[in-house]
Amino acid sequence: MSLWAWVIGACVAAYLIKLAGYLLPQSVLDRPVFHELAGALTVGLLTSLTVMNTVGKGQAIQLDARLLALAAGAVALKLKAPYIVVVIAGGLAAALGRRYLGLP
Repeated sequence: MSLWAWVIGACVAAYLIKLAGYLLPQSVLDRPVFHELAGALTVGLLTSLTVMNTVGKGQAIQLDARLLALAAGAVALKLKAPYIVVVIAGGLAAALGRRYLGLP
């Protein structure tokens, strides 16, 4: 299948899912399972996007300083640091990894 077929298929699927949200009755949408599913899908999709942007290079996996930055940011978030501290910790970890560990 060509790339355009996949893109068009994804667009159609996204439109149908959005349309289903408008067509379902409110009583169905208020069920706790829908709220749990929406939260789980959001976290899963954002996690996969972050990981692919961090270690992906084309169709290969490349471990570099971005992975250190992601780990440092995760630790800072776990410690409930302010956003600017998370960004600085990630940048500092990437810089130190490139400087002292020779990471690309």
